[in-house]
Amino acid sequence: MASYEIRVIGDPVLKQEAAEVTDIDGKLVKLVDDMVDTMYAAPGVGLAAPQIGIQKQLFVWDINDGTGPHAIVNPRIVESDGEWVFEEGCLSVPGLSWEIVRPNHVHVVGVDLDGNDVSYEASELEGRMFQHELDHLNGVLLVEHLDEDQAKEAKRQVRELLLGRQAESKEPSRRLSLR
Repeated sequence: MASYEIRVIGDPVLKQEAAEVTDIDGKLVKLVDDMVDTMYAAPGVGLAAPQIGIQKQLFVWDINDGTGPHAIVNPRIVESDGEWVFEEGCLSVPGLSWEIVRPNHVHVVGVDLDGNDVSYEASELEGRMFQHELDHLNGVLLVEHLDEDQAKEAKRQVRELLLGRQAESKEPSRRLSLR
């Protein structure tokens, strides 16, 4: 069961830059565990803290490569190169995806939950995931990477998504009443 509700496009928390983590403690480890549960329940391959309303420079991921879930604190990209076009979706923009151009290869550094410096060289899906989650930490959503034509269509799709979610939340509950 998901520990947190994933925030969706239109929520102002997704447009804010997350704060640097200054203490790695038991509360942060518990947050990471809950984020992993939430990511798996979604299901997704990555989840940034701002997507659950926590403004911290932290994200979790599992790209199903057999290594299990991971977490990185205060990550940043120190190098990128190449170009890769791939259809990308987002848990905060449910059900929608677009072809987006991003660098193919990235070098990401940060800190693990033991306070050790970590460094990842990643390409293709893993590299894209790092870039996508880092965008969330900087208040950037994938729709901001769309070209002009994609952006026009995306606005329509997002409007329909939000109107649909609003209608769902206003539907009266349908309970069987035994009188």
